[in-house]
Amino acid sequence: MKGRMQKISKDTWLQKDRAEPDSYAAGQTFMRITENNLTDVTTLEDGLLEQILSPSNLNRAYKKVRSNKGKGGVDKMGIEHLQDYLVENRVELLQSIRDGKYRPKPVRRVTIPKENGKKRLLGLPTVVDKVIQQAITQVLSPIYEKQFSAYSYGFRPGRNAHQALKKCRDYISDGHIYAVDMDLQEFFDKVSHSRLVEILSRTIKDGRVISLIHKYLRTGVMIGNKFEETELGVPQGGPLSPLLSNIMLNELDKELQRRGHRFVRYADDSLILCKSRRSAERTLRNIIPFIEDKLFLKVNREKTNVSHVSKVKFLGHTFYRGLGKGRLRAHPTSIRKMKQRLKQLTSRSNGWGEDQRKESLNHYVRGWVNYFKMADMKSLLRKIDRWYRRRLRMCIWKQWKRIRTKGKMLIKLGLNKWKAWEYANTRKSHWHIANSFILTRTITTHRLRQAGYPFLLDYYSKVRT
Repeated sequence: MKGRMQKISKDTWLQKDRAEPDSYAAGQTFMRITENNLTDVTTLEDGLLEQILSPSNLNRAYKKVRSNKGKGGVDKMGIEHLQDYLVENRVELLQSIRDGKYRPKPVRRVTIPKENGKKRLLGLPTVVDKVIQQAITQVLSPIYEKQFSAYSYGFRPGRNAHQALKKCRDYISDGHIYAVDMDLQEFFDKVSHSRLVEILSRTIKDGRVISLIHKYLRTGVMIGNKFEETELGVPQGGPLSPLLSNIMLNELDKELQRRGHRFVRYADDSLILCKSRRSAERTLRNIIPFIEDKLFLKVNREKTNVSHVSKVKFLGHTFYRGLGKGRLRAHPTSIRKMKQRLKQLTSRSNGWGEDQRKESLNHYVRGWVNYFKMADMKSLLRKIDRWYRRRLRMCIWKQWKRIRTKGKMLIKLGLNKWKAWEYANTRKSHWHIANSFILTRTITTHRLRQAGYPFLLDYYSKVRT
């Protein structure tokens, strides 16, 4: 083995005081790399590993990981220490990957709450593993983009949720008003490694890359101080998992296209649209065996159902037909979550100053409206804005605190002196006063706009498409 080791160019990655290189000077290392539970990968046909480990690709991956500012993994290394580590250890790190000896560290288990009260499991890799995963993704993504379906929109360059919703809207306009709302049970935690590796091997002929990806699949998770092996699943939280999930579910896309179905998929959320309920029920009945027997995934039968498009929730939206065309609404659940968030941002007891509250509200309102700008909700937002302005007045009234301050501010805003001091001395609740004629007349909508507070309907009218 020692006699077959290849010299590695000194044109190394992430050297200080040098421009990013455009080419990779090191040659290929032809070594037999095998791994337990993996098919023989002795062949090397396309040298993908050299492309992945090229300085230009790794530098781009490093910059991407650094810009994302994510949290670190089990080694507790932060993004701020990543460059120093890579500069110091780059030679050993890259050589271990070429030799097939590199072992990724386990991912750190993190949970986030879901709408149904359950928790979504995330696995955070170390920042070093994030760079390597990002480098793999950057090389493989253009290769697989040519294979992916035109009806898949999640985690793909140049594609987004709005395009997926527009396609649904077009199908509904054509009369496809019944939907198979497909839910894959714990998809990211149930992916079969052997099936995924088999699918990857059809395209990737460099066995070293297959081996490296398989190591990331089987790296395990740390839950507190306890290690658990990962025999199934693609841990969410790393740069590689979105691409691997699309590669797996592209098999479902191809089968749906082969059968001539109208469908839209965004990550693991799929919607198959049909012209009749009977057709939709038959489609669901026939596609489940393919998903469970061919892809080894599990369909959640409790959440998977056939219904009219007006009863469906897809990417936070629901649908309806108006004037013969498909149209969009924000789903009631999305509206409820938005109001809950506005309530948090306008809490009178969060200790925020006026500037911090304005900044947070502007950020949230713009983001929410930009996402739901395709939905018909003008009258709804007008109603929510009235409630929202009342909450702003409540916060302002609370900030004035002392009776003297309240009286002076009311007089300054145009209220006569007698009425101002009467209301300054009131013992009624902040919420009650916020809806009074006195505050609506003094803290007007116009003055709130001038002060820099954003309103949902105002911004919606600007960006509505």
